[in-house]
Amino acid sequence: MHHFFVTREQIQQDEIVITGPDVNHIRSVLRMRPGQQIRVSDGRQREYLCSLEQLEPDRVLARILSETEGETELPARITLLQGLPKGDKMELIVQKAVELGAFEVVPVAMERSVVKLDARKAEARIRRWNGIAESAAKQSGRVRVPQVTPVMTVREALDYVQDAAWKLLPYENARGMESMKEALEQMEPGCRIAVWIGPEGGFEETEVEQGLAAGFRTVSLGRRILRTETAGLAALSILMFWLEAGAFRSGTGSEKERD
Repeated sequence: MHHFFVTREQIQQDEIVITGPDVNHIRSVLRMRPGQQIRVSDGRQREYLCSLEQLEPDRVLARILSETEGETELPARITLLQGLPKGDKMELIVQKAVELGAFEVVPVAMERSVVKLDARKAEARIRRWNGIAESAAKQSGRVRVPQVTPVMTVREALDYVQDAAWKLLPYENARGMESMKEALEQMEPGCRIAVWIGPEGGFEETEVEQGLAAGFRTVSLGRRILRTETAGLAALSILMFWLEAGAFRSGTGSEKERD
């Protein structure tokens, strides 16, 4: 079933008004017709099953059939700090991070980042990465669209996650997987978690020192050295499994039928 996102202002008592690029997508690309059903999320925690009613040139009206509390979000907010990688690797990282439940992705310009983006290029890249995030959120059934922030310096990124309860820095010199296990066992539902991944070539020692001073703890992702586009996804996969294993599940959601 096709999935779309709207703002709370577009949700009325019994119907949802879809505007913007999704109108053309519904009418001309998907060639949908009145009576067909779609899923709509409010970008927060509510999800709606709707039936298309009117397909107008500048808007689509969908009647709400049922309303559900979304259950696809992790019971913790994970911010992925990703050292800028080469080429189009960031596109893959954003797509898969969204699928794995990341709350947001922060591109970080680091010492060993080969890519150097000027303001114009950075703005274009951010738009593209956010478009990829929205597509991935639709495909994976998320009830909110994770945001890709503007590119930050190391200092800006560390300040941005200063209130995170858990700050993890996967590092090749960290002791075994016990370091990750210890962190997982102390996490609580509802917490904010920051995961910082270096670019190709890894971290400079000074960056690791900055991270430790900001409250990050080094953890291991195993005995193998992972590429930058693999490390963050491995960390997110571990966190997703742990947070959804049972003890951290926040609520079961409830469905409210509408007449």
